[in-house]
Amino acid sequence: MSGSKGNGGTLKDEPEPGEDAPESASGLAAVEPDAPVELTREAFEALRRERDELRDQLLRRRADFENYKKRVERDRQQAAQDASAGLLEALLPALDNFDRALEAGGNEATLREGIELTRRQLLGVLETKGVSVQDALGQPFDPEVHQALSYEAVPGKADGTVVEVFQKGYFLGGRLLRPALVKVAKGDAESPEGTRG
Repeated sequence: MSGSKGNGGTLKDEPEPGEDAPESASGLAAVEPDAPVELTREAFEALRRERDELRDQLLRRRADFENYKKRVERDRQQAAQDASAGLLEALLPALDNFDRALEAGGNEATLREGIELTRRQLLGVLETKGVSVQDALGQPFDPEVHQALSYEAVPGKADGTVVEVFQKGYFLGGRLLRPALVKVAKGDAESPEGTRG
């Protein structure tokens, strides 16, 4: 029996010297990997046409994408310009009111009334654009929305309270446009509500 081992060994199918190796488990013989493949002239021309079509498609897609990027950038710039133009157009009547107030002259009360009217008009325009004014006076100091210009001990005011607003803060929706410039109360030994800061 070929391939049997002596001394009680197990049986294995091993080829005898000079025998060919058995076929693979699938029963297929190995194929040479570098076997040349011959193409007919028609098959070669078909592959060439397919390659040329794919190259043309790629070039068209690339050109379409470049045109798309340019169009998106142009649209973005136009949208920004339209938004600016809309805001500026809404502000022009307020500028007209300033001109009228300056031309009218008159007494101080009349001038003040014209300025107050123009201010209300400007605030109305800003509100329609989503801008809101921040009222910081008396609020706890918040470094996210306030900028402290000074700290001062103020009797009767809690440490960290905004006691004076030098310049109002503004929001556009939930986004801070400009922080409020404020003075903040600083606790001292004489103030029962605060501690030294």
